[in-house]
Amino acid sequence: MSIAVYTKPECNSCDQTKRRLDKRGIEYETVDVTEDDAARDFVTDRLGYRQMPVVFVDENTHWSGFRIDALDKLTAAV
Repeated sequence: MSIAVYTKPECNSCDQTKRRLDKRGIEYETVDVTEDDAARDFVTDRLGYRQMPVVFVDENTHWSGFRIDALDKLTAAV
């Protein structure tokens, strides 16, 4: 399973999301949308999100914001 966490600098929700994944030993790739135009376009235009972080697992599993419920569901599935 390949997980991407789309973030931006100075984002508390982004940091909390990454800490929760780290604590559970879940591997993920961090993508800074302020440094990657294609990534920013992907989360805003294709997925329709305006809030970071965006956690993307696959076309059917993705969300925006610090979502404990979604993170716990994800870690239970891994």
